[in-house]
Amino acid sequence: MKLRTRLIISFCIIIFVPVLLTVATIWGFGRYQMKAVRQIYNIDGNAYDYFVNSFKVLSHFTKSDYENLQNVAKDTPEMLEDMAYLNEVNRQLAEKYSYLIVRRDDELIYKGRSEKESLPVEKLPEYNSDVLQGSGSGFYIEGETQAMVKQIDFSFSDGSNGSVFIVTSMEQIQPEIKGILFDLLISVVLILIFTAGMLTVWIYQGIINPIRKLEIAAQSIKAGNLDFTIEADGKDEIGELCRNFEEMRFRLKESAEEKVEGEKENKVLISNISHDLKTPITAIKGYVEGIMDGVADTPEKHDKYIRTIYNKANEMDMLINELTLYSKIDTNRIPYNFNRINVADYFEDCVEEVGLDLEAKNIKLTYIDYVDKDVLIIADPEQLRRVINNIIGNSIKYLDKEQGFINIRIRDVGDFIQVEIEDNGRGIAAKDLPYIFDRFYRTDASRNSATGGSGIGLSIVKKIVEDHGGKIWANSKEESGTIMYFVIRKYQEVIT
Repeated sequence: MKLRTRLIISFCIIIFVPVLLTVATIWGFGRYQMKAVRQIYNIDGNAYDYFVNSFKVLSHFTKSDYENLQNVAKDTPEMLEDMAYLNEVNRQLAEKYSYLIVRRDDELIYKGRSEKESLPVEKLPEYNSDVLQGSGSGFYIEGETQAMVKQIDFSFSDGSNGSVFIVTSMEQIQPEIKGILFDLLISVVLILIFTAGMLTVWIYQGIINPIRKLEIAAQSIKAGNLDFTIEADGKDEIGELCRNFEEMRFRLKESAEEKVEGEKENKVLISNISHDLKTPITAIKGYVEGIMDGVADTPEKHDKYIRTIYNKANEMDMLINELTLYSKIDTNRIPYNFNRINVADYFEDCVEEVGLDLEAKNIKLTYIDYVDKDVLIIADPEQLRRVINNIIGNSIKYLDKEQGFINIRIRDVGDFIQVEIEDNGRGIAAKDLPYIFDRFYRTDASRNSATGGSGIGLSIVKKIVEDHGGKIWANSKEESGTIMYFVIRKYQEVIT
């Protein structure tokens, strides 16, 4: 889930869930309270109407008691002088936050509460006052003592005026109402706490947990530990961040491994170059010392020493050139100058150039071109010549037959031309064949001066061929010879 969607949902939950739960709680709580009110106060019909009209509900609390007293005052007024009866009525009224007062003329003959808690006498209406007698609705008295009073006027058996008052105290009803409101307030607070807790858990699982994973991952990277995995299950922005972080970690690990491997290869290169340079330098020093000491005391010996020094210097020059080219390959800075090249003309020139050297070394060269005379390729002539010379140089280096030969064949293979360079040298072992194009790999463990080299010649060849959009491979059989294959893409006119 997208973070934006998550925030919108959170906003809606914060707004609507508490409101809905509060309404549901008030409705349920209200039904429960109304049921209790009906049972306690004997309210019929819709109890909510009574709470809308507070005077109505206060009047209804004592409706039945008022009607009973009204009948007693009319039919048997002497009972209103019976203290036992009055105490029983007062006890019933006490359950409804009310109490009873009986007055004979101006004298109170019964008070259901103590003087301190009772309504002051002066606030009671006079006999046969203008209050709504008979209706049972009563009237409300304000002031320090707030109460609703219902009055029943009658005549005692001796003819004296009597009044019965039912007084409902607001001071006792209000705490109960406050208790209901307090319960509702607690319910709303619990709803808000529940909603906040639910959102906290949801956001924590969706945002905080992935961020904590990223924090742990960052600490691991800081400590140099890249051997871990960040799992991101979500499809939101945080999940995408985790996946990008995991990709970064993977790239960093690859880079660190490549750096270690590069340092290892550089050490191998330095070791190889040092070893291979030491051999011709030692020979040069020896021959120079021989000339200086007069060992080359004849013109023939002198010429031989000079030629040997020259050949060894050339070997050093080739090693240094390979090292220079390797450094350019390693940083992808080989200078290419691509041109359209006619296959037939180019390879004829190459064969003519290497043919003289091979003839001098008693190596037979055969060249066969199966490609049409007008076929073109896109290539760097100098770098492609380096490929051919390196392959032929390797062939010459490992020729061990009395009569050696090298065959060069050019074939048309669809969108490519294929070059095959075959020799009858000592071949390459099957275990070594898959690795001959790897940098610094050498099949000759002895590293003698006849077959010495830096071990990067064929890796340079592979890099140049691949940069031309082609590929290179080899087939070989020990003691029989080797065939090197590489392909270069043809030049094709783009018709618009």
